[in-house]
Amino acid sequence: MRRYELTDEEWEKLQPFLPSGLMGRPRDDDRRVLNGIVWKIRSGAAWRDVPARYGSWQSIYTRFRRWALDGTFTHMLQALQADADARADIDWLVAVDSTVVRAHQHAAGAKKGDQPQTSRPDHALGRSRGGLTTKIHLACDGHGRPLSFVITGGNVNDCTRLEQVLQSIRVPRLGLGRPRTRPDHVVADKGYSSRAIRTYLRRRGISHTIPERSDQIANRANRGSKGGRRPAFDRDLYKRRNVVERCFNQLKQSRTLATRYDKTATSYTAVITIAAILLWL
Repeated sequence: MRRYELTDEEWEKLQPFLPSGLMGRPRDDDRRVLNGIVWKIRSGAAWRDVPARYGSWQSIYTRFRRWALDGTFTHMLQALQADADARADIDWLVAVDSTVVRAHQHAAGAKKGDQPQTSRPDHALGRSRGGLTTKIHLACDGHGRPLSFVITGGNVNDCTRLEQVLQSIRVPRLGLGRPRTRPDHVVADKGYSSRAIRTYLRRRGISHTIPERSDQIANRANRGSKGGRRPAFDRDLYKRRNVVERCFNQLKQSRTLATRYDKTATSYTAVITIAAILLWL
């Protein structure tokens, strides 16, 4: 086994979710191709620079796009989450945050028709003072492993995507029962402090620890008794929010994620999903 390649145990967990081709000419070995994809994601090299031991780079890229479009990588991630949940290995104290990823110049120039699975024409690229960027909005469990994520342009405000991120949590059950979609508790920073977010969390029955911004505290004080009570805040529980920062740190060990080279949002979503799979493995 070479650097970045899957171990035998990891391969056994992922193999059942790869589609099998029953017709056509014999195709490249799936394990070799998947190792080539992982090597590319972890190293940050161009597709053309994938070592020849993994086969033709065109075949590897074609398989990557095919599996990204048909949801193969998403099914892998959900299966790993379901297995962890069945072993009671998921801590449902969920931390939410976002991180900005700078887009390389190669990420620009995608056509609108290159992304059939979404109505977004911008491919989750936003222009800010630093140039083109993408923002990853993510929710992770108490052990720092990704449960769900949403990508947008880098100029999108964090609080506008919290509901979408939480609604994307969907951990299937190995036996009977509906997928689990609701955390026990949510921890987030001041960027998510708003009346709308607190109302949404209370409506879903989710307790939360979110500090107030200084302007919100001053505004309530100025209104006196009409300002209402200060939201409950547990300082010790808030210290656990750093798990999401550590999660981003580990995800960005995959260099293709740390700097975006993919033109389409579909491909970059697949890159993040593969990095998340490696964390769960």
